[in-house]
Amino acid sequence: MTATRPAAPQTPRRRARAGWFGAWLARPLASFHLVVSIAALLTVLGLVMVLSASSVEAYAVGKSAYSLFIQQAAFAAVGALAFYVALRIPLRVLRQLSFPVFALSVVLLVLVLIPGIGTKVSGSRRWFDLGFVSVQPSEIVKVTLVVWGAHLLASRRAEYADGHVGYREILMPLVPAGLLVCFLVVLEPNLSTTIALGIVLAALLWFGGLPLRMFVTIAVSGVVAAGVLALSAGYRSDRMRAFFNPGEDPQGIGYQSRQALYSLADGGIWGRGLGQSRAKWSYLPNAHNDFIFAIIGEELGFLGCALVLGLFALFAYTGLRIATRSVDPFLRLLSATATTWITGQALINIGYVVGLLPVTGLQLPLVSAGGSSLAITLLMFGIVANAARHEPEAVAALHAGQDGRFSRLLRLPKPEIYSAGRARAARARSAAKRSAKAVKPGAKSRRALPPSGRGGADARRSIDSDSSRRRSASTESWRSTRAWEPSYPMRHARERGNSR
Repeated sequence: MTATRPAAPQTPRRRARAGWFGAWLARPLASFHLVVSIAALLTVLGLVMVLSASSVEAYAVGKSAYSLFIQQAAFAAVGALAFYVALRIPLRVLRQLSFPVFALSVVLLVLVLIPGIGTKVSGSRRWFDLGFVSVQPSEIVKVTLVVWGAHLLASRRAEYADGHVGYREILMPLVPAGLLVCFLVVLEPNLSTTIALGIVLAALLWFGGLPLRMFVTIAVSGVVAAGVLALSAGYRSDRMRAFFNPGEDPQGIGYQSRQALYSLADGGIWGRGLGQSRAKWSYLPNAHNDFIFAIIGEELGFLGCALVLGLFALFAYTGLRIATRSVDPFLRLLSATATTWITGQALINIGYVVGLLPVTGLQLPLVSAGGSSLAITLLMFGIVANAARHEPEAVAALHAGQDGRFSRLLRLPKPEIYSAGRARAARARSAAKRSAKAVKPGAKSRRALPPSGRGGADARRSIDSDSSRRRSASTESWRSTRAWEPSYPMRHARERGNSR
């Protein structure tokens, strides 16, 4: 027999460090401070790396070495202003404006496709050229779809007194609207943004409570559609061939991916030093944009790449922490969906830079060059930070006068207190209005629904009750972890159509 070695006891210093970090995370505004810090660190890192990666190319074409950096810094200032506005906007106003702004963003997607209105660059018509700045409406629609989708699903739950939402209420009209947006973006064409919108739509459906079987069916259909789109156009099919056969054309379609790997390998553990990249000297195309992670790896080494990965991992933890700690279903859906979108986009970008995924063109959030993407992503970070200030512990602390120096400096308003009683009263009023509309004067053949009791619950049962009865127990455990699940007791069996 071999004796097992006892675990080494923790030293007092380690216990003190762990206790300090745990105590800091237990503070009421810890999530808010984490979101603000992560946004600031990624933005500053992105500005530094854009300056380093773009200066050579800008100087080679006769421009100032700081031209792209100045443009990126201007959009960072616009994004910081949008971040501040998102912090101050009340949730009630945010929900009221969600659909009008989403509809406006869809109109902009239509207008950008019209010749003479939208500007065509590199074969894609996706920009509005305003003279001093170019705006990409497909970036705006990401945020508007997140906010409107979360508002729609939360409102659907509020319309039913027992909290039950069938799959038809989840899918309609969210999925048709999402598919319309994806179709308009594909027409530009812009497959990378279509993938990001697909991530947003999938996150809304998952956290909104769509049955697992139907979610898997929709997800598989989306992957198949993305594969068909990837093989339909010449440049997209070239990227797929370069991924599956990287050595087929190393000086042609596989050149960019191969140079990115060379750049990462050249950096090693510690990196060559800030500003000392070789790949940016016209060896790596789009070094300041899609492949900026390769320049980070070359100049800052493995440690710099680990820092970027750590910041996005910390944001994923913080966003899901906000979703689980919030009591408002709208904030749960909003935080979880925004976190999934930003983290998923970052992982896809890093994945194709290191050769694990085909090149899609998705940018690294807050780091890659791109003014519209930077400003819109900072706006989304501001909305998530606003959600963090609405955690129950944060609301209690802020109303008790524990604002902190940062909140006092920005003169942020006190967050609204979410009341489950008011939400139940709103659901009751919505149910009464539906019952009143169902009973029309002079319609003798239509009877009113029973207001309460077993008959009322059976009458309100969704059309998906048969499929709900066939769900396994493992599906229930998956669903219980979703962000939309409320913290107050619910009749789960009756909610899912399993009442006997």
